[in-house]
Amino acid sequence: MKIAIDMDEVLADPLVKFIELYNRDYGISLDLKIEAGNEIYHHIPENINHKWYDYINEKGFFRNLPLIEGSVAAVKKLQEKHEVYIVSAAMEFPNSLEDKYHWLAEHFPFIGWKNIMFCGEKIVSTDVMIDDRAKNFIDFKGRKLLFSSPHNLLLTGYERVNNWEEVLEKLM
Repeated sequence: MKIAIDMDEVLADPLVKFIELYNRDYGISLDLKIEAGNEIYHHIPENINHKWYDYINEKGFFRNLPLIEGSVAAVKKLQEKHEVYIVSAAMEFPNSLEDKYHWLAEHFPFIGWKNIMFCGEKIVSTDVMIDDRAKNFIDFKGRKLLFSSPHNLLLTGYERVNNWEEVLEKLM
């Protein structure tokens, strides 16, 4: 089975980094209690709301993101029985390309470069796609696993996984 796995909010946690940067730059006490259905920018004062876009476009933003708990061990297990691809819409943020590549090399060295796809639209032909963004499932013909993140908690109609343990239960 071929499995496509998204990076941000599936393997890597950019929300923690956003919160850290807003706290550093503005002294805003943000936390990870983001209301269901909202993006982090819904919790930012209007006068600095645009800053998330500046952060995400900075060189280095994606280089040291924390791991989503259990992701490394789970992806290793999946790779033992399946063909695993990391698929990221990195072209949206061109400065992220090198950062994401080095982040993957550090945390997922067992995923070879041929199995890493940085793209715009995720027009991949795999059996399964694990992603936090439902927009990436449009026209995808395989099994769709929606990885829970605050912004997608109100979405229904998708097979949902809340963590990497649940991914393994469904795919192993």
